[in-house]
Amino acid sequence: MRLPLLILHILGGTVGLLAGTLAMAVRKGSRLHRASGNVFTIAMVTLASSALWLAIMKSQRGNIIGSIVTFYMITTAWLAGRRRNIGRSDWAALLVGLGGAAAVITLGVQNLHHPDKNAPAGMSFFFGVVLLLAAAGDVRMLARGGIAGRQRITRHLWRMCFGLFIATGSFFLGQQQVFPAFLRGSIFLTVLALLPFPLMIYWLFRVRFSKAYRAGPPPMPMAMGPLKACDLHIPSETFAP
Repeated sequence: MRLPLLILHILGGTVGLLAGTLAMAVRKGSRLHRASGNVFTIAMVTLASSALWLAIMKSQRGNIIGSIVTFYMITTAWLAGRRRNIGRSDWAALLVGLGGAAAVITLGVQNLHHPDKNAPAGMSFFFGVVLLLAAAGDVRMLARGGIAGRQRITRHLWRMCFGLFIATGSFFLGQQQVFPAFLRGSIFLTVLALLPFPLMIYWLFRVRFSKAYRAGPPPMPMAMGPLKACDLHIPSETFAP
């Protein structure tokens, strides 16, 4: 049972890294961006689901929580890119975010008294803070009845980028045994693991402060459909890399 799950996990991670990198590199709102983003979402959900089952089988609390965090961040990012109105899935996501934050912070407190090298307390608190920020964004969106314009794209961007960071961090820092000996523990792997963060900051600045970007209309219920360049109110050349 473990071997098929492990193979599925590795495939999901590999495809997720490739598709996520492509989605970050191409013009936002383009057909290639939408296609690579959808592949990235499917791959990361596969990665998180298989990791969850493997972690349960191995009784790895840290990996169980990490899998739930990954699933939450990716699915909420994908939903933000697909639509402006809210639904039951958004209320469920809020509960997952709050529950995940409570679990991660509790794990961090436990690790202060009983250190676990597989789930350091500092990393647990970091994930806990991120989840609380994400949950706060969920509350604000639900209170407003939806999300649109720059806020919607910002929500989509930072959550997708954080999901990509989970993939890069897990691979380049967590699986260093697959790299040549001279690369293990090197700054090169650390840079690759953290690369989603400067990319996220770059794109967030482009979205938040570009004069070419026009805020969208107030949130209104609409049918789910693919994210298009016209939905972003961005000329096709605006965010070309």
